[in-house]
Amino acid sequence: MQETRLASGCRIRILVGDLVEQEVDAIVNAANERMLGGGGVDGAIHRAAGPRLLAACRSVAEVAPGVRCPTGEARLTPGFDLPARYVIHTVGPVYESHASPREALDQAHRSVLEIAAEEGISSVAFPAISCGVFGFPPHKAAPIAWQSCLAFAGKIEEIRFVLSSEDLFAVWTKAVSESVNPR
Repeated sequence: MQETRLASGCRIRILVGDLVEQEVDAIVNAANERMLGGGGVDGAIHRAAGPRLLAACRSVAEVAPGVRCPTGEARLTPGFDLPARYVIHTVGPVYESHASPREALDQAHRSVLEIAAEEGISSVAFPAISCGVFGFPPHKAAPIAWQSCLAFAGKIEEIRFVLSSEDLFAVWTKAVSESVNPR
């Protein structure tokens, strides 16, 4: 685990682990626009949270046919059977097909943290949004995620990046190191 404490008092932790086991106020679901479950992080969260999460997601109003959460936006539901009180669902970009994947990934992180700040959520755990089946290269995603979170560090007490592999951990810690100690 790597931990950085910012001047604002915010702790940013990077670790390899299981997102659904995090004891934080909210975990972030790397969802799809339907918000009805899927593979990867999304499927794991739905399985761990239990069937009430799917019911809560179904109750989120569609903003377009089949779209409950457009790319770059976020929605809040209870965490149900998770240790986290809430799930903040966000949709990151599909790297190869989105017109502005960097901007959309930044907006996905910021949307999560805007909801967290509005709701008084003090600790949030993120996965590597869009780095799985959505194809965002981790070495490009990590600096975007880091910089997006720095903008909210004064409003959130703890931000975690809970990564699924040592390889992702190495990429995230390198991005932080290069940001904190630029050449």
